[in-house]
Amino acid sequence: MVSQVRGEDWGDAIRRVETAGREGRLSAGAVRNILAWLREPRYSQYSQAVAQHVVDERWKELDDAFWTVIPFGTGGRRGRMYPIGSNAINDRTIGESAQGLAEYVTEHAPEDQVLSCAIAYDTRHNSRHFAELCAGIMAANGFRVYFLDGYRSTPELSFLVRYKQCSCGIMVTASHNPPSDNAVKVYWSTGGQVLPPHDKGIIQRVMAVEQIERVDFATAVADGRIAMVTPEVDKAFLAALAGQRLDGPRNLRIIYSPLHGVGASAVMPALAVDGFGSVELYGPHAEPDGDFPNVPGHVSNPENPPVFASIIERAKASGSELILATDPDCDRMGCAAPLTLKAGSDWATFTGNQLAALLCDYVLHSKGQGRRLPAGHYVVKTLVTTEMIRRIADSYGVATMGNLHVGFKYIGGAMDAGGPDKFMFGAEESHGYLVGQYARDKDGAVACMLMAELAALAKSKGQSVHQKLASLYWQHGYHCEKLLNLTMQGSEGMAKMQALMANFRQRPPQTLGGLSVRTVRDYLNLTQTEAGGAPQPLDAPRGDMVILDFADEGNSIAVRPSGTEPKVKFYMFSYVPPELLADLDDTRREVDERLQRIEADLRALAAAV
Repeated sequence: MVSQVRGEDWGDAIRRVETAGREGRLSAGAVRNILAWLREPRYSQYSQAVAQHVVDERWKELDDAFWTVIPFGTGGRRGRMYPIGSNAINDRTIGESAQGLAEYVTEHAPEDQVLSCAIAYDTRHNSRHFAELCAGIMAANGFRVYFLDGYRSTPELSFLVRYKQCSCGIMVTASHNPPSDNAVKVYWSTGGQVLPPHDKGIIQRVMAVEQIERVDFATAVADGRIAMVTPEVDKAFLAALAGQRLDGPRNLRIIYSPLHGVGASAVMPALAVDGFGSVELYGPHAEPDGDFPNVPGHVSNPENPPVFASIIERAKASGSELILATDPDCDRMGCAAPLTLKAGSDWATFTGNQLAALLCDYVLHSKGQGRRLPAGHYVVKTLVTTEMIRRIADSYGVATMGNLHVGFKYIGGAMDAGGPDKFMFGAEESHGYLVGQYARDKDGAVACMLMAELAALAKSKGQSVHQKLASLYWQHGYHCEKLLNLTMQGSEGMAKMQALMANFRQRPPQTLGGLSVRTVRDYLNLTQTEAGGAPQPLDAPRGDMVILDFADEGNSIAVRPSGTEPKVKFYMFSYVPPELLADLDDTRREVDERLQRIEADLRALAAAV
C-alpha cells in the first residue's frame, strides 16, 4: 500500500486517474467511470475504496472493474464479483438493477395492479445476500415480494412468477459461469426473461438510478411485505412437473449430479414422482457449494464432458445405466450413457444438440403415439440449434419456429406468440429444454424426467440411447455440430471481438476448411449476400451475429459475441443427407475431419485480428 486515503477531497486520486488514462494504464471507459464513482454522490459509499485502489496503483483491477458498464445480455446482468466497479457484480450494480427494474415495472404496470415480485437464488457465493438486497429494494418500492427461502432452481422462479401472477421476477445466479461470477436474471410477468423493448427500457432506468430505496430484509419479512412461500411453491412446482410425465417403462438405474448446485431440490423429487425408484444422488457433487470443488476446473457446466468422468466410473461400478447432471441453477441438463447395453460397454456423453434431437423425437412420438400430429402444433429452437429438430418435426407434421436468436427468452416469447396450447417442445443447443406451459424458461428437472423416460423406453426395446440416436441419423441424416469458444477478456478483448465481427461482415472468408462460402447472412444489418452478388434484405430479428452458409446444403458456421461471458462463439454445422449415408462410422470420421479443418481456419482468422 502506497498511502492511506483520508478525508473527502479526492483531488489527488482524480489527478492520478487522469494521468493513468493519458499514459495508457487505464482505458478511456475506465477513466470516465472511475471519475464518476469518485465524484458523484450516488457512489459516495464506495468512493473511499475506489480512491484507495487508485493510490495503491491497482490499475489492472481498476480497468477490469470500470472499463464499461456491465450490460444486460441474453440472461440478464452477469459478471465477476468485485466490491467496486461499474463492470462488476457488487451491491451497487445489483442494487441499481433491482431499483431500475422496480421503477420501470411501476411505470408500465396498470394503475389498478398490485405490484409483486418473485425472488430466488442459487448456491453461489453472495447469492443469498444479493437476493435479500433485491427483496429489500423491491419491498421499499411498494412491491409485494414472494421469496423462495432456500436454494431453488431458475425454472421454479419462472414458475413462481406465473403461479403468483407477479409483475416481475429476479433470479440470483450466474448459471454455469466460474465461481468468481454472479448475476441477476430479470423476468417479466410472463415468467420469461425480459424481451425487447423492455430489456432496453430497464437498462436505461438502471443507468439513471441515483438513489436506491431499501428496507431491512428481516423487518419486511416481519411486517408481511416479503412472504416466504417455499413449501407452497415447491408442492405446486412438483405437481406441474408431474403433469409432464409420459407413459412408459421405468426400469432404469440412474445416477444424478447437481454439480454442487440447486438441482437436487427439483430433480430428485421429479424423478421419484415420475416413477423412477432407483436414483442415486452422486455424493461428491451433492453438497451445495459455490466453489464447485469436485468439478474439473471448478466450472459446473453439463456441456463439458470432463464433468462426467468421475461419475461414469461410479456408474460402471454400481451398474447404473444413465447419468444425468444439471448446472448450478438447474436450468440445463447434461447426460452420459453406455454405447450399448452389453456389460462392460464404454460410455460417452451427448452434445446439447444431440439431446435436443432425441428429446424432440421422444416427445413428438409419445404425444402422437407414433403418428403425425394434428395441424397447428409446433416446436421452437434458436438459429444456432441443430436443424435436425426441424427435420424430425417435419416427419410428424409439426411446424418449427426457428428464426430466433440465442437465449431461451426468445423461445418463451415464441410460445406466447404462437399459443402455448399447441407448443410441444423448446430447445437450445446449450442444453436447455422445455415442455408444457408451467414455465417460460428452460428446465433441467423436466429434461431429466424426459431423458430418463426415453432411456428406459430404449432399454425396453434393446437399444442404448446412443443406438437410438444412430437410428435417428439413418432416418433424418447425419447432423454434427461443434462449438468453438474464444475468450477475449477486458477492454482489449472487447475491441478484438468488435474487429472480428466487422471482418466477418465486411471481408468474410471465401472458403473455410476447403468449403466454399455461398451466402453471408448478417443479422445486425439484416442483409444476406450471395457470393459475387449484392446484399439483399434478410427476414430475421436483428442481432449481433453472422452466419456463413457453405455450398453444400446444411453446412454452415455462425459467429457471435457471447451475451453472458467475454468470449466469441463459433457454431459449426455439418449435415449429410440420409440418402448419402453408407457407413455411419466413416461418415462421422469424415465430418469430424471437415470440422477440424474449419476450426483451424477460424482460429487463424481470430488470431489475425
